[in-house]
Amino acid sequence: MQTYLPPQLLDTDAGKEADRILRSCVHCGFCTATCPTFLETGNELDSPRGRIYLIKEFLETGKATGVTRTHLDRCLGCQSCETTCPSNVQYHRLLGIGQGMLAQTVKPPLLTRLRRGVLLRVLGASRLFALAVKAGQWFRALLPASLSLQLPGKPEFRAPVFLGDTPERKVILLDGCVQSSLSPDTNNATAIVLRELGIRSLRLGNESCCGAMHYHSGQQPAGLVRARRLIDQLIEELDSGAEAVISTASGCGNFIKDYCHVLAEDPGYADKAARVVAAVRDISEYLADQDLNPLNVPGNETLVFHSPCTLQHGQQLGGQTEALLTRLGFNVPAVRDSHLCCGSAGTYSLFQPAMSRALRKNKLAALAKAGQDSKLATANIGCQCHLAAGAGKPVKHWIEYVASALDKGD
Repeated sequence: MQTYLPPQLLDTDAGKEADRILRSCVHCGFCTATCPTFLETGNELDSPRGRIYLIKEFLETGKATGVTRTHLDRCLGCQSCETTCPSNVQYHRLLGIGQGMLAQTVKPPLLTRLRRGVLLRVLGASRLFALAVKAGQWFRALLPASLSLQLPGKPEFRAPVFLGDTPERKVILLDGCVQSSLSPDTNNATAIVLRELGIRSLRLGNESCCGAMHYHSGQQPAGLVRARRLIDQLIEELDSGAEAVISTASGCGNFIKDYCHVLAEDPGYADKAARVVAAVRDISEYLADQDLNPLNVPGNETLVFHSPCTLQHGQQLGGQTEALLTRLGFNVPAVRDSHLCCGSAGTYSLFQPAMSRALRKNKLAALAKAGQDSKLATANIGCQCHLAAGAGKPVKHWIEYVASALDKGD
């Protein structure tokens, strides 16, 4: 693609990167076949190719309209197009550059800005979010079903207590901002499974938000502040002998794995970021390298697995969890259009509710076709809550089913 970015923009790191990415696009249109929003609307501007043109025009002229913001905001950031692209166009990075500059040019309505600010303040602070969840539980009967279904019930698991038999191996287990409140069983189940393998799970005190929600909502500086804070906390534990950083929320893990890129120009954190990125693993990725014989899972249970976009497209771990569950003895049927987003996408479901619900309906239909009466599993807290609100039945992180199977095998 030929570009005409202004010299003053090309003198910046963001401008150089945007120009490189734009020039790598060859207009082939393969991305349109796997873009959830384009498949839903049929509008070229709701495809990656169309959005690339919008970003290109904006960067070249410095001018944008409400149309530009509408179609960029409608992007899920699912990266399905990148998995499909034969030219390796790094679309999500171009989108980040475009959204960051657009935030300074075309302001959304005041009410939208206020709402986004409040949501990010609550969602990005685990203690504040925990209070909000508690309030929701107290007044559950007054909430709409779509919200009450996402609130946690009575915990099933308790994290193991280590007394005199503390394992020599240890890993850092990230709690995340919302998962520890909405699905505490996820990490408790993970700790139980790891304990069976002789591995201790460490939790960070007052864990910082990874910064993903802020960074992908146009508040990139705020997102990077949180990222640096988390890096400092992780480095301290890695220095104490932890062998890996384990994420059970693929959205968090995906952004942390991108720290090398987003902090590449930060002399104080570039090397630290590289060390953290080298240590971070999705729980499926980590377990795939372990001897799982001590788990002794009975098997034969069927799980219908929804693979989050941040796992299969972002982290490029498509098929990893399904293979691991099969290795453990579970039956994991294939899901139609498994590459398409469920419509959660971080805060997307809150700001694009109509599109989000349409995509969820499609996803739930595909999951039901794979196994109508089977248990539903996923690997990201956002997808988990979003799907549960529409499914009318529990959706759990797959590691919880593994921990439950351990109990049955004893």
